[in-house]
Amino acid sequence: MAVAENSTISLRLQSVASELRRIQDALLTEQQIDSRILTDFRDAVNRIRNTAWAMEQYANSKSVRSDPDPVLAVVAGERIRVAYQLSRLVQTDLENPRIRYQRGQLVSLSDATHELGEELHKVIERL
Repeated sequence: MAVAENSTISLRLQSVASELRRIQDALLTEQQIDSRILTDFRDAVNRIRNTAWAMEQYANSKSVRSDPDPVLAVVAGERIRVAYQLSRLVQTDLENPRIRYQRGQLVSLSDATHELGEELHKVIERL
């Protein structure tokens, strides 16, 4: 990654950290927040936190020339955990008759989950 890109990411991270502190202050005073939106926000923050931790561990493993594979396994495991959580939330949404969907989005999701299912079965059989 180029120095300019590192600087840009660093500035963005500082900006986001400041915004998160403002959101935290607002959350402490807000009385009525939709629980689903709050859950989505909390999940997004957890994903970012875990990704940042994994990237830090990965960078550390490279700097001390250790094997990065354990960190990559943690990242993959985190993706699986998030995919499981997200699939359950989508399932709940699909059961909600008040939500209107676009057919194309559902077809794309169906195709992707079908392909993922096939790959999962291959990996499970190898284990």
